[in-house]
Amino acid sequence: MLDALDFLAEAVVGVADGSDAHLPVPADDAGETRRLADAMAVDTDIDPDIAMVVSTSGTTGTPKGAQLTSTALRASATATHRHLGGPGGWLLALPGHHIAGLQVLLRSIASGYEPVVIDVSVGFDPDDLVTGLERMGAPRRYTSLVPTQLIKVLDHPRATAALAETDGVLVGGAATPVALRERAIATGIPIVRTYGMSETCGGSVYDGIPLDGVDVTILSPDADGVGRVSLGGAVVASGYRNLPDHAAFADPGRFRTDDLGRLDDGVLTVVGRADEAISTGGLTVVPQVVEAAILSDPAVADCAVVGLPDARLGARVVAAVVAAAGGEPSTESVRATVTDRLGGLAAPREVLVVSELPRRGPGKVDRRALVAQWAGYSQPFR
Repeated sequence: MLDALDFLAEAVVGVADGSDAHLPVPADDAGETRRLADAMAVDTDIDPDIAMVVSTSGTTGTPKGAQLTSTALRASATATHRHLGGPGGWLLALPGHHIAGLQVLLRSIASGYEPVVIDVSVGFDPDDLVTGLERMGAPRRYTSLVPTQLIKVLDHPRATAALAETDGVLVGGAATPVALRERAIATGIPIVRTYGMSETCGGSVYDGIPLDGVDVTILSPDADGVGRVSLGGAVVASGYRNLPDHAAFADPGRFRTDDLGRLDDGVLTVVGRADEAISTGGLTVVPQVVEAAILSDPAVADCAVVGLPDARLGARVVAAVVAAAGGEPSTESVRATVTDRLGGLAAPREVLVVSELPRRGPGKVDRRALVAQWAGYSQPFR
């Protein structure tokens, strides 16, 4: 860990001597390390201003390498601490090679505190979170979690109480259901919803408000003000390492995301992803909008909506749901919930109850894996 902290300190302080940029990789996965090293061409020249190349979580299976300068990393850490109320120490409870975990380490180092690290290589244990928080000596204490970790914390009274004593808990990596957020807030946990990606040094919009120096623009908004989200500012990456002419960076200093959102009095709401929209019977359905409706049902703890090929409709909307304790969701109940809020055309035609959803990277639902697995489920649709 000391070697890792040394090079992270170098990255956040600045690479002024033209030293090598760094490519974070998972320590316990030699195959993934080789894949990333090949994709990012680690043995070839790179711009001396680049401090770090961070691979995306790869929705297409081919990782892209966001090139981050020390200036961008410093801008992100500074803006984050300003938003949260001041510098402090950070506890790492996420994989360190993804941008969210890296930023936990970088922010702590930038504040002058050695980060506290808990081992999540075999899963997240709330008891370890309690122990880690007790080890923190900084006057302000922060951490970052994904929604699935927060669920475990809220089912663990000691971890809930310990987290409520911190000064800020960033929750991102995947959408945080409203019910989960409200439950956490009710316990006193200082939740901060984050939105961002590797291409923006991680979270750059907190609770819908852009960090200082970050600009949010909605491209080609429709009648409801919904369009593609574009982010600008010092936190934006210097393009992709392995895709130098990618259209997402066509406008200098900006990153055009694949997310759909709207601005209401300067507050950003992300409604879904353009590349995950389902065209069914001439209607465009955004999965995340349908998921939000499904999650309003207390019988559902988690869900994911995808489109499956359909000869008549082009694609049919289906949902995989995880039942809440004591809940018994069914196709009929889920369809009724969605129909009541969004209309019948958006309602899933099939509902499959599963024990958990497949995930990738920092807690995001793996929709491609869910589509691939759908036909393999032996349990009946409900």
